Amino acid sequence: MLIVFCLFLDKSWMHTPEALAKHFIAYNVKFLGHTEVDQPKGTEVVKDAVRKLKFQRHIKKSEGQKIPKVELQISIYGVKILDSKSKEVQYNCQLHRISFCADDKTDKRIFTFICKDSESNKHLCYVFDSEKCAEEITLTIGQAFDLAYKKFLESGGKDVETRKQIGGLQKRIQDLEAENSELKKQLQVLEEQLMIAQVPPGNSMSSKTPTDIFDMVPFSPMTPLVPLPASNGSAPPPPATPSEISSYIMDVRSRRDLFGAEPFDPFTCGAADFPPDIQSKLDEMQEGFKMGLTVEGTVFSLDPLEGRC
Repeated sequence: MLIVFCLFLDKSWMHTPEALAKHFIAYNVKFLGHTEVDQPKGTEVVKDAVRKLKFQRHIKKSEGQKIPKVELQISIYGVKILDSKSKEVQYNCQLHRISFCADDKTDKRIFTFICKDSESNKHLCYVFDSEKCAEEITLTIGQAFDLAYKKFLESGGKDVETRKQIGGLQKRIQDLEAENSELKKQLQVLEEQLMIAQVPPGNSMSSKTPTDIFDMVPFSPMTPLVPLPASNGSAPPPPATPSEISSYIMDVRSRRDLFGAEPFDPFTCGAADFPPDIQSKLDEMQEGFKMGLTVEGTVFSLDPLEGRC
C-alpha cells in the first residue's frame, strides 16, 4: 500500500476538482530559471537555489536582459511552462516528479518547486516571480498533486490487470506463431506431394516405375496420402484428396497468414493504446507518488528583486 507524506498548509483547496481534472488553472509569472539541486526536498535546498538564480538574474539585468514572462498551466496532468506570447511549451513537469513546493513568506512574489528531470533524472529547482500570488500557486500545485494521486489509485488496479492480460496475450501469440510455423512446414510437404501427383502420364520415363530424386515412388492421385502425425501426439486427420489440398493451398495463399488476418499486436488493438514500457512507467509513477509532495511556506530571507517590470 502506498502512503503519501504531504506537509500541506492548513488551508482549504482553492479550486474545484473539475477545474484541475478537465481543464487547467493558468497563471502569468516571470521565470527566473532553474538549477540543479542535490536533494529532492528541503527548505535550505530551495534557499540556495533561489539565491543562485536571483544572483544570475541581477547579472543578466545589468546586461539589459529582462526576466522572461511565461504562463503556468496547472492540472492533474502536470505543470506546464509556456512562452507567454507564442504559447510554446518550454517545460512539462509531471506531478509525480514534483517532490517539493514552497513560497517565500517574506516576498509574496517568489515561489519554487523541485522536479525530477525525465531525461537526466536530476533534481531541478524552478524559481518564479509572480504577482503576489505565490501562496495561491503553491496550493494549486498541491491540490493538483492530491487529485492526481487519487486518480492514480483509482486507475492503478485496472492498469495492473490490463498489463497481466497483455502478458497472457503475448504468451498466446508465441504459441500461435509456433503452431503457424509447424503448419507451414506441413503445407510445404503437401505442396510437393501435389506437384508430383500432377505429373502427366505417358512421358519418356513410363517404361519403368518412375522415382523421384530420392529414388522414392512418387505420390499417385489414386493412392491416398499418408497422413502426417500431429504435433501434439493426437490421432492424425483423415487423408486429404488432391482437390482438397489444392483448395486449401489457394485459400492459404490468398490470406496474410494461416489465420486469415494480419498478426495480432496487443499494443495496437482495442480502444486503449498501451506503450511497450507500461510497466516501467507505472513503476515510476508509483515511486514518485510514494515519495509525496511537501508543500510549505518558508522564509527565504533574501532581498526581493529590484526594478520589477
